[in-house]
Amino acid sequence: MCGPAPTSQVASRGVTALLIVVAVGFAWSIGYTGAVMGMPHALRAIGAWQALLLMAPLAFLGATFASHEVEKRVGSGLTDGRLSVGRQVVVIGVAFAVTTFFNRFRMPTSTIQILVFSVVGVTLATGTGVRWAAIGHLIGVWAAAPVAAVFLGFLFTLVLDRLPLGGRIGAALVAMGAVAAFAMGANDVSNASGALVGTGTFSPLAAGAVGGAGIAAGVLTWGKPLLRRVAFEIVEVDRAMATAAQLVQAGVVLAAVAFGFFTSMNQALVGAMAGAGFARGRETVHLSTLLSILQGWVLGPGASIAAGYVFGLLVR
Repeated sequence: MCGPAPTSQVASRGVTALLIVVAVGFAWSIGYTGAVMGMPHALRAIGAWQALLLMAPLAFLGATFASHEVEKRVGSGLTDGRLSVGRQVVVIGVAFAVTTFFNRFRMPTSTIQILVFSVVGVTLATGTGVRWAAIGHLIGVWAAAPVAAVFLGFLFTLVLDRLPLGGRIGAALVAMGAVAAFAMGANDVSNASGALVGTGTFSPLAAGAVGGAGIAAGVLTWGKPLLRRVAFEIVEVDRAMATAAQLVQAGVVLAAVAFGFFTSMNQALVGAMAGAGFARGRETVHLSTLLSILQGWVLGPGASIAAGYVFGLLVR
């Protein structure tokens, strides 16, 4: 007859369960990126709930089937040694808290960059060893993505102006939003699920599905009040501009994911929208809003590496 499990095993299972709960909660909060359908809705190409009900399953599919290489990179490719389950709980907890803080004060930032620098902070505190070359590669992708999006947004806006799409532009805009929703799931789920893969808690497929379910729930929870934020606060858009911006956002993000990298959905969209705005004339771009967004992108990583280091000292 088997006796009770040793206390250490019970504690280990408890920490693993906590990691799963925190990861799912973080995935749920990531659903705020439901704003990828903001422009189709703002331009009346699709209703709010129609947009959310289209996005949620597409984000789930992207997370489940197109995120595996990115999950592996986040889970074990950023550090010299694997972080323990307890340390991953701290990483996810810090990233969750910092993201929530910035969202609370409506300061745009990148959840992906917050997560990566939370890993760096905890790793430095615990002496595990940071793979600085891997971090450098990510920073290169992050720097290149919005710049590429600006040029592509400018170019595709001019191209769409010359295509005789007529009434079909609304359908094209919704289609680009749908592709962006799939890309969002593939790109963003690793923020939460990478820790589940890195600790061996779940396989990449299972971790993607669990995280994807959390993101889909977040889309339905957070998406409606945020659908219009990006479209109205950065640049005044018409349907050609919006379609070009969504196409560029999805293309840039999926290109990064295809090579096992991940980048900021927000930064790709902001870059694309800025490029589309410049195609219409500089006066259409709200430069003050762009500057505040750039400030958030700088402060987010700094806050997360500091918080990761402080709380990482508790699990050395």
